[in-house]
Amino acid sequence: MTAVLPAPSFLPRTLHGDRRRWHDGPTPVSLADLTSLTRQVAAEVVAGHHAVQIDAANRWSRRLHADPHLDVWLISWATEQAAELHDHGGSIGALTVVSGELTEWRWSAGQADDHLATAEEIASRGPGLRRRVLTAGSGAAFPLGHVHDVSNRRTEAAVSVHAYSPPLSAMSYYGVERGTLTRTRSELVEPGASPE
Repeated sequence: MTAVLPAPSFLPRTLHGDRRRWHDGPTPVSLADLTSLTRQVAAEVVAGHHAVQIDAANRWSRRLHADPHLDVWLISWATEQAAELHDHGGSIGALTVVSGELTEWRWSAGQADDHLATAEEIASRGPGLRRRVLTAGSGAAFPLGHVHDVSNRRTEAAVSVHAYSPPLSAMSYYGVERGTLTRTRSELVEPGASPE
């Protein structure tokens, strides 16, 4: 039997609570809140409170929590499974890797995030995709406008926990040609539909 995730305790009781929470986007949930929540749920997965399935043909996912402010998802990644280069519409988000290893390629407009890049990526210094490897226990936060893809490039399956606030309602997909990021399409996300 799978445990049900309790209502997150970090949400303010009213939207007039701590106004500083709104600085990350159109939600009272901050990026720090989402990061903390994904770490907490990842620990629950490690402890066996949430069942995980690995599907060699398609990424498997299950929604663990939904309310007006956020969605929490458990996702497994078999070898070479990937999400297309995308954003999260008007939502902010975070992920924590439970097991295995995920590779994230994220779009950068330039030098501002060089502290997150490897030495070989810094050599370009201009706009482009930057790579980071996320191992078990590590994660990433996604502010508004964050464009990335995530993939499992290892032979072992990977498992991750994702949280989005407000719940995903739209995603846009991108291509990169000659150093330019171009939106190829946007899609509405049905309530309760898998995030990626």
